[in-house]
Amino acid sequence: MLSNYTVKYTKIDSGYMGQLIEWPEVVTEGKDIDECRAMVRDAISEMILAYQQQGKEIPLGGCLIEQVPIEVDNVCQTA
Repeated sequence: MLSNYTVKYTKIDSGYMGQLIEWPEVVTEGKDIDECRAMVRDAISEMILAYQQQGKEIPLGGCLIEQVPIEVDNVCQTA
């Protein structure tokens, strides 16, 4: 069975941090985005194995992330 998970990549001093949106306990780092992506895949596999061994339910993937553009200069305070 193929599942898709959503990864949030954040630039950090040592490279990139990757964290699953649907499974926030899955967090890892890499020196560049490609290494971080590989580390995320490995971390997901390890977490799936650990959850299966413990009889825990594996979180479903498929989260939808959307960026919403806002013109910050045009935001006004209300009373």
